[in-house]
Amino acid sequence: MNAYIISIGDELLIGQTTNTNAVFIGEKLSEININIIKIVTVADDESSIMDEFKLGIEKSDLVMVTGGLGPTHDDVTRTCVVKFFDTELVENEEVLENIKMLFSKRNRELTEVNRAQALVPIISEPIKNTHGTAPGMWIEKNNKLFIVMPGVPYEMKAMMNNFILPKLSEMLKESGIAIKRSILQTTGIAESTLSERLGDLDKILDGAKLAFLPSIVGVKLRITVEAEDEEKAKNKLVEIEQKIRTKVGRFIYGTDEETLEEVVGRLLIERDMKISTAESCTGGLIASTLTNISGSSAYFERGIVCYSNASKVEILRVDEDTIAEHGAVSMEVAMQMADGVKSTSGSDIGIAVTGIMGPTGASTDKPVGLVYIGYCDEKVCTGKKFIFGNERLLNKQRTMQAALNMVRKQLLGISLDE
Repeated sequence: MNAYIISIGDELLIGQTTNTNAVFIGEKLSEININIIKIVTVADDESSIMDEFKLGIEKSDLVMVTGGLGPTHDDVTRTCVVKFFDTELVENEEVLENIKMLFSKRNRELTEVNRAQALVPIISEPIKNTHGTAPGMWIEKNNKLFIVMPGVPYEMKAMMNNFILPKLSEMLKESGIAIKRSILQTTGIAESTLSERLGDLDKILDGAKLAFLPSIVGVKLRITVEAEDEEKAKNKLVEIEQKIRTKVGRFIYGTDEETLEEVVGRLLIERDMKISTAESCTGGLIASTLTNISGSSAYFERGIVCYSNASKVEILRVDEDTIAEHGAVSMEVAMQMADGVKSTSGSDIGIAVTGIMGPTGASTDKPVGLVYIGYCDEKVCTGKKFIFGNERLLNKQRTMQAALNMVRKQLLGISLDE
C-alpha cells in the first residue's frame, strides 16, 4: 500500500509551526509497512488543497490529510472534502454528543460555530476526537482510502493510535502477509562502524530489511520481516536480532522506543543501587534526564551542578592543586568530582562530567567538544575522554548520553574501551 501525506496550514509554510504531524504519520505508517511516496505541505487555500487531493488519489492507495478542520474561517479542509467527493454534510449525533460532553467538562457554553463541527460528509465514517471537537473522517471510495485528521498534534496522534493504525493493520493482515518489525537501540558507535561490524547483511537478514536510523545520540536499527504467518515472522525476527546482538550486542541498550535513562533506571533498581550526579558542562541535563522517568526517586539521590571551580572545591571537595595543575576540564578533576558526589551523597554510584561545550573557552590543547566523564562506585573509580563536535547544545546531549552509557556499561560489566 502506498500513502500520500498532505499537511494543511499557512503556519507550516512560514515556519511558525514545525510540521511534526507528517513525521509522526510517516513513521507510524512505515512501521506497518505502508510505503510513503510523498509528503506535501499546502496553504489554507481551496484551490491548492483540491489540487493535492487530486494528485494524492491518482498516485496512491491511501491519502492522509491533517489540518484545517477547526471552526474558524480559514479552516477549509472539510469544505474541500465535500467538493472533491461531490457529497454533502449531515449532522452526526455521536459527534455532537462528544462535542457537548467536552464543552460541559470545560464548563463552557456550546456555540453554534462549534456545534457545526458535528457536520460530517455523509460518505465518511467519523473518527472520534477524544481530545477536541473536530472529528476525523475515514472515507473509502473506488478502492482508495482517504483519511482526514485535525492538525493539533495530540488530537491527531490519539486518532492514529486508537482508531486508524489498528484498522489499517487489520486491513493489511487480511491481505495474507504477516509483517513484524523491531528496533534495536544502539549508542556509543558510529553508523559506519556499526555497518562494518555487522559485515555481510545478506547473510544476517535472509531477505528481511534493515534500516540504519542515526541521531545525535545513537543509531536505531530497524528490522522488518515479512512471512506467511505471524509465527514465522516472529521467529525470523528473533533469529535476526540474535545474529545482530552477537556482533554488536554491547552497543545495544534497548529495543523499540526504550530510552537509555529507562534502561539505566531499571538496572539500578534491579541492583538496589542509588546514583548521584555532578555536572559542570551539562548544567544539570543528566539529572534532568534521569528524573524524566516516573519512580526515579527509587534510585536517583541527588544532582549537583558545579559550574565554577570554587563550587567544585567547596561542594565536591575537588583538590585545588589538581585544578591548578590539570585544569577544570581534565580526567583528574572528572574523577574527583565523581568520587566527591558519591561520598557527600552516600550514593552507590557517582557520575560526573566536565568539558568545553563551545563555542568559546577552547585552547590548542583543549578543543571545543572535549569532555571528561568520571565514574565511581564501591569497587572502581575511572574515567573516559570524549571529543564531540562544535555545536554547544548537541555537545550537551552527547555528553549526557555518554555518561548514562558509562553507567550502563559498568553495571553490566562491559568494558569502557568499547
